[in-house]
Amino acid sequence: MRTLSISICLLGAVCLSLVSLAVAGPPADLDAGQAVHKKMCFRCHGEEGKGDGPASKLLKVKPADWTDAERMSQYSTEELFQLIKLGGEAAGKAKLMPVFSSKLKDPQINDVVAFLQSLQQK
Repeated sequence: MRTLSISICLLGAVCLSLVSLAVAGPPADLDAGQAVHKKMCFRCHGEEGKGDGPASKLLKVKPADWTDAERMSQYSTEELFQLIKLGGEAAGKAKLMPVFSSKLKDPQINDVVAFLQSLQQK
C-alpha cells in the first residue's frame, strides 16, 4: 500500500512538472522579440520603445513608453501577451493598438513581451 501511495505522489509530481513546462513554453528570444518590434511596433512605440515613433505624433492617445518601469510594472507578463495578441480594445486600452493574433504566433508574442520587459532593466 505504501508503495502505491509513493508511486501516485511521484506520478502527480511528474504530471505537475509537465504541465508547468507546457504552460511556460520555451524560453523567450530577446533578439527575435527586438526584430519583431523593429518590424511591427516601432512606428508607434519608437525604436527604443519610448512611445515616440513617427506615427505617435498623429495619435490622440500616445503609445505606451515601455521603458517606464513604474508604469510597466503594473502589467503582468500574461497581460502584456494578451494586449499584443488581442489588441488594445480587448484589453481596455487604445483602440488603435492592433490585434496581432493573425500576424504573430504565440512564441513570437512571448519574444516581444520578453523584449519589452528587458527595456525596463536598461
